[in-house]
Amino acid sequence: MDLVFATGNLNKLREAQEIITNHKILSLKDINCLEDIPETGNTIKDNAIEKAWYLWEKYKVNCFSDDTGLEVEALGGEPGVYSARYAGEGKNSEDNMKKLLKNLEGIENRKARFFTVVALVLEGKVYCSEGIVNGVITKEKHGKNGFGYDPVFLPEGFSRTMAEISSEEKNKISHRGAALRKMGQFLLQFQ
Repeated sequence: MDLVFATGNLNKLREAQEIITNHKILSLKDINCLEDIPETGNTIKDNAIEKAWYLWEKYKVNCFSDDTGLEVEALGGEPGVYSARYAGEGKNSEDNMKKLLKNLEGIENRKARFFTVVALVLEGKVYCSEGIVNGVITKEKHGKNGFGYDPVFLPEGFSRTMAEISSEEKNKISHRGAALRKMGQFLLQFQ
């Protein structure tokens, strides 16, 4: 079965294609979807469902989307649902990390978690899976791999940030990887 991933992020697309190998994962470009997909929900789950449902309604394709938030304990769960736009509407990862590190200056509790919801729409029905990875925010950036907040997120049990580990290692432990694997297991019934 072909599934469209409602993302313009090529890193996320590649990650999904590496994890879900029993179905063909298509990009937005593959269906000529060039517009911005709305993301107006108040929660991560709301956003994931909204994006997948948008594709189903407009293009009538089986599809899935994700939304992820970085939740920092000492900041009351910020940036959360606003993670991509934490430093403004430009969705600039560098600016987001700078703002996060500035907001954590002098704070000892650096516990954080990545939380992902993947929403799958098959023939007009919505199914969701979730993934979480716990860790801490480092005091400075480390590593060149990954994207988003990866250079400042040290996963529990690791001595390297998400941006310092290989994509194979990241897929095994990541929040999105966990949610995508759950979705992949669910999809086995649709071979």
